[in-house]
Amino acid sequence: MAGPSLRPHVHWAQRHRELFLRVDLSDVRNPDITITDNVLHFRAQGHGAKGDNIYEFEIEFLEPVEPKPVCRMTQRQLNITVQKKESNWWERLTKQEKRPLFLAPDFDRWLDESDAEMELKEKEEEKINKMKIESRVPKDPFKHLKKGYLIMYNLVQFLGFSWIFVNMTVRLFILGKGNMEIHLLSKMIGFLYLTDSFYDTFHTISDMMYFCQTLALMEIMNSLIGLVKSPLIPSIVQVIFGRNFVLFVILGTLEEMQSKPVVFFIFYFWSIIELFRYPYYMLSCIGIEWKPLTWLRYTAWIPLYPLGGLAEAVCIVQSIPIFSETGKFSLGLPNPLNVTIQFPFVLQIYLIALFLGVFVNFRHLYKQRKQHLGPKKRKMK
Repeated sequence: MAGPSLRPHVHWAQRHRELFLRVDLSDVRNPDITITDNVLHFRAQGHGAKGDNIYEFEIEFLEPVEPKPVCRMTQRQLNITVQKKESNWWERLTKQEKRPLFLAPDFDRWLDESDAEMELKEKEEEKINKMKIESRVPKDPFKHLKKGYLIMYNLVQFLGFSWIFVNMTVRLFILGKGNMEIHLLSKMIGFLYLTDSFYDTFHTISDMMYFCQTLALMEIMNSLIGLVKSPLIPSIVQVIFGRNFVLFVILGTLEEMQSKPVVFFIFYFWSIIELFRYPYYMLSCIGIEWKPLTWLRYTAWIPLYPLGGLAEAVCIVQSIPIFSETGKFSLGLPNPLNVTIQFPFVLQIYLIALFLGVFVNFRHLYKQRKQHLGPKKRKMK
């Protein structure tokens, strides 16, 4: 025959609208908490006064309560909040006049009726004051206009990079079949192969890439005037001293670089990244979160950012001998210094900054990924 059930120590307190129950059980497992016919039924396994066992109890409330309790577990205890159906002060918790032995007042949260009324009054005054303050804050008359602009900006960028991606994919899988000669792109990545039909990638794609990257300068303006929460300095570094430096300074000014196979990889990696980034921001503007897109936004960068940074580095390394030979962008200082600042030396410094930037950006995106895709704290209801 089964022995009497074990009851945990339960502490209670009340306010005009709710009841608080604190169950002294640690490491609670498999809790079963329901309210039926105004009776709270509790059963759970945990560590209490009698060790690790199954504990249970029932409480028939003095007056009607809502049937859905809210429960929150910690390592040391389990807290239950029950809403009263009517806002009033109870003379006791249970319908039976004699208090059960396992039940005691929670002096940490205990208030008498006058103190509770004062607390309720303070909360209502705080709520009224908050509403007054919010009513004084002028509404932004351009809110919808700003949102519409951000939606259109992200949509145009998405369409532009989609065109680049589709065009290059067609060239990769269709145009490349017409050329049987395949050679190793030894100066870039040893395991990547490329067909000779990609030598004119720049001349085919550059106009659209120029458009998208010029339009990307608006991201600096958006950050400057507060349309987006992105910090200003990182936006300037990423847009002006990142892609636009490679596109406009390296590729745009050296015809010898425009026919290099590495251009294909640079443009391809850039376009794939933006296929997920701009739609994610566009949907965020209207408060929509599509979980597969969120996952891709904060996962696709893991292989693409290092590969894109490597492609940009290869491009810069290949351009250094050309800049050395032509002397383009090298700056000669007047006598008596008679010193020339060689642009290839600047590019070598830029290479170091490029890899440092990739590392810093990688850490930043990893933190964002943990924030958006990391495990959520569970709440029992």
